[in-house]
Amino acid sequence: MTASLEVSGLAFAYPDGHQALFGVDLTIGRGERVALLGPNGAGKTTLVLHLNGILTGGAGTVTVAGLPVDKRNMAEIRRKVGIVFQDPDDQLFMPTVREDVAFGPAAAGLKGAELEDRVRKALALVGMEEFADRPPHHLSFGQRRRVAVATVLAMEPEILVLDEPSSNLDPASRRELADILRSLDVTVLMVTHDLPYALELCPRSLILSEGVIAADGPTGDLLTDEDLMRAHRLELPFGFDPASVAR
Repeated sequence: MTASLEVSGLAFAYPDGHQALFGVDLTIGRGERVALLGPNGAGKTTLVLHLNGILTGGAGTVTVAGLPVDKRNMAEIRRKVGIVFQDPDDQLFMPTVREDVAFGPAAAGLKGAELEDRVRKALALVGMEEFADRPPHHLSFGQRRRVAVATVLAMEPEILVLDEPSSNLDPASRRELADILRSLDVTVLMVTHDLPYALELCPRSLILSEGVIAADGPTGDLLTDEDLMRAHRLELPFGFDPASVAR
């Protein structure tokens, strides 16, 4: 399987001396959907910010679609790794949905019919074509999250990284987003505390704990390992039995 993402020996300390990562090794294949699980403070955000070069300077290597994440490749890396933040309002700042989705491709040099086609395709992927001329702040939270996903998809990324994608969504919006994510032809890395959502969407999960990968395997196997879950402060919702979910 061709690798979308390879991380080898990644270690990182912040300027205040706090060591967040202690040697992370992982490989994610093209088209995989993988959940990144772990307690608060495990290093998940620090790891994600290395994937497109927002954080650099630690030990080890990060490679995206065969390209090392370094200054030489930074523009291409940031096109290939699209991050959807937890709060869509951190990504939506233009007067209309169309302009928000067009912003990245336009900055990369697309214009005219090619730009319009890119915007239309991205909005179609998330079911928001009919809202192209609406102001983002007039949309529901779930709709804004879908537009935030479209702004990233418009860059045609290799990897889609989602930070807590199900947070603050009502059940219908949660299901709609799940259907969208299943339909996309991209590699997905989903950072989440929502373990049922991870089980629903991601056949494979990684547990990051105290700055290292503590477990890597089928999501259902990890979630049914009570000792593993307890050791890394992961708790299932009351009454949810992952063993009862068809896989």
